[in-house]
Amino acid sequence: MALSRAEHVAWCKQRALEYCDRGDVRQALASMGSDLNAHDATRNHIGCELGLMQMMAGGLSTPEAMREFINGFN
Repeated sequence: MALSRAEHVAWCKQRALEYCDRGDVRQALASMGSDLNAHDATRNHIGCELGLMQMMAGGLSTPEAMREFINGFN
C-alpha cells in the first residue's frame, strides 16, 4: 500500500533528522530532497530549493538550524 502524502513527508523528515543527529547538515538536506522526489505528491517540493539557497547563503549551517527547517516541511 502506498503512503499518503502526509505519511511520506513524515518518513522523509525522520530520515533527514537522523543526519541532523549525526551533525551532517548537507546530507540531511540531500536526503530530504531525494526522498521527497520519490513520491508523486511531493516531487519537486519548493522547500528543497529554498533550503539549498539558504544553505548556500550561509544559513542552515548547524544541526539545530537544519532540524528547525526540516520540521517546517509539510
